[in-house]
Amino acid sequence: MRNHNTFKTLAKRQAESETGAGATSSATILQVLPALGGSGGVERGTVEVAGAITDHGWRSLVASNGGERVYQLQRAGAEHFQLPLQSKNPFVMYANIGRLEKILREQKVSMVHARSRAPAWSAYFACKRLGIPFITTFHGTYGTKGLLKQTYNSVMTKGVRIIAISAFIAGHLKQFYGARAENIRIIHRGVDLDSFNQSKVSTERVIKLANEWRLEDGCPVIMLPGRLTRWKGQTVFIEAIAKLGRTDIRCVLVGSAQGRSGYRKELERLIEHHNLSSVVRIVDHCDDMPTAYMMSDIVVSASTDPEAFGRVVVEAQALGRLIVAPNHGGACETIVPGKTGWLVPPADKDALAAALAEALSLDESARQAYAERSIASVTKDFSKTAMCNKTLKVYEEVLAERG
Repeated sequence: MRNHNTFKTLAKRQAESETGAGATSSATILQVLPALGGSGGVERGTVEVAGAITDHGWRSLVASNGGERVYQLQRAGAEHFQLPLQSKNPFVMYANIGRLEKILREQKVSMVHARSRAPAWSAYFACKRLGIPFITTFHGTYGTKGLLKQTYNSVMTKGVRIIAISAFIAGHLKQFYGARAENIRIIHRGVDLDSFNQSKVSTERVIKLANEWRLEDGCPVIMLPGRLTRWKGQTVFIEAIAKLGRTDIRCVLVGSAQGRSGYRKELERLIEHHNLSSVVRIVDHCDDMPTAYMMSDIVVSASTDPEAFGRVVVEAQALGRLIVAPNHGGACETIVPGKTGWLVPPADKDALAAALAEALSLDESARQAYAERSIASVTKDFSKTAMCNKTLKVYEEVLAERG
């Protein structure tokens, strides 16, 4: 794998020398985040951008507390430095300034890209001491109640560039933190079209998962993916299905309770209350989401609070699924109503039921038209490649300004 990455790097450098591409011929970029475990957008985006940096012919470094994605990072040709960056303890955060400063000096880092608040504070002061450019990615709203909370969050606006993962987040930055528009760059999250691709999901995988979830043939499947937490809108979804009044469909809530056993029991009681035990079922976390989407006819996002971006929407669209989502947050940027999905008022069970009824009523030709438009939209604007290229452009922009 190292040889493969070396060849790609040499090819990239040769192409740039022949075409004059690349404002900066060589750079070392350090990304910092708490850890590299789990399936969140921060961790996945870090690995994806790390690989893009390497492919660009630059040196890619990541500092975190480690995790199962370190192996993916190393396969992408990046180097990992393990530090306790997940800690919010002020003394540990202060010590991390010196630890990061040592890495910046020894590795001759050109720029630091911070993706989370605790490591961002340490990186910000380390960069300030050494005069190294510091940029951030603002991944969520983080909550703004209280001066202490806002002050803690504010480090994510201290970058010479602030990457917002949606126009919604860009507006949030301006409204709550007074961030300057000229410093903000909107870069939507990207879908890996090698994985979320209809041609890559085999019939055998779909059949296997359908058997595991006990889904009968011939029934339309409606899926709501998302961890079991109230703001993800599972109760709204169940109420909408009850309102729909159909027993010839199968509905699946896909997501881990993450210790919220009380909320899961509440959902189970609500399903039983509406006599939907044969229609709605709750399954745990799924490790094969492309197959889960392909097995579904309709995918729903029902979040009652705005999603910073809403990965579910574009993943479902990439696989040509019909998608229904609330008309707030990032979904308003990824769904064109009547063309690539449906937008409904948040927490409105009647509107959600009506949209589901309309989606279920489409004939095969109409469904195919939705699928083609959705796949084209994601391919053009929301791919992993587009996200990585735009991020590299920000790096080039800042490095060029710094000479």
